[in-house]
Amino acid sequence: MESFESRTDLTPIHTAIESIRTEIGRVIVGQQPTIDLLLTALLADGHVLIEGVPGVAKTLMAKLLAKTLSVQFSRIQFTPDLMPADVLGTNIFVPKTGDFAFRQGPIFANLVLIDEINRAPAKTQAALFEVMEERQITSDGTTYKLDEPFMVLATQNPIEQEGTYRLPEAQLDRFLFKIVVGYPDAADEVAILQGHHQRRNLTDTLDAIQAVLTAEQLATLRAQVHQVHVEENLFGYIAGIVQATRNSKALYLGASPRASVALLNSAKALATIRGRDFITPEDIQELAVPVLRHRVLLTPEREMEGSTADDVITQLVQKIEVPR
Repeated sequence: MESFESRTDLTPIHTAIESIRTEIGRVIVGQQPTIDLLLTALLADGHVLIEGVPGVAKTLMAKLLAKTLSVQFSRIQFTPDLMPADVLGTNIFVPKTGDFAFRQGPIFANLVLIDEINRAPAKTQAALFEVMEERQITSDGTTYKLDEPFMVLATQNPIEQEGTYRLPEAQLDRFLFKIVVGYPDAADEVAILQGHHQRRNLTDTLDAIQAVLTAEQLATLRAQVHQVHVEENLFGYIAGIVQATRNSKALYLGASPRASVALLNSAKALATIRGRDFITPEDIQELAVPVLRHRVLLTPEREMEGSTADDVITQLVQKIEVPR
């Protein structure tokens, strides 16, 4: 792809991202790909599903990201007995006025951490559809808008399936990324042990994390991301990758047009993090798996062969001609 000088001053974005990385790095060792994806989603105004076994700092990373932002944060623990009203809010009777008043639920925050999202039943999951897509909730015929920014960070455990519910495809499609967090390597694990040995307790360290971005500053950075240049042939490249998921014999369900938009927006955000005001095919290739892995379904035959969605997506991307 033809290169050209940056036409947008990306210094504010670079400064903000490095400041957030510094604050998160006070606690988290390694996990740089995961942190980069979280920052990309933050700039792209998207929700994130984080999957990993217990103990790999899924919840901690979400809390740390929230602490670097001067915004309202809430945490919801999903359980099998959780009802929609417990998340969205409900109308309560006010004796003084003789009327009902809406009491907002914990979803009314700027950054919402949902722990173990797959432990709540379908009725509660469905309550998230409107708020995740339209940034509003409807209760008793009245619509309540949420303040910007609004971002959902949800965690789930892929191993323990007792007492869990499969997330509806319509809900999965509303997540910009599905990030899979693995185990740290030996060197990082040694660094984790050294960090725990040196500090007295984690609470004091978390309290020392500084907020480096306000809601207004984040809105300004997101506006800059929106202006990132995209060559015409890259629109076709994104569409070709998503179309390939619909035509693949290895997939029972392909990705929706929402996936194409997610791939475009996240590529713009990643480009700014990498110091560019234009996207490249490499940005798209790097994000294809986290954007698409939760939006496709393997055929039973490919599942029996031991294939994964990641494998199929990677193979499809490799077959698409790269524009230059």
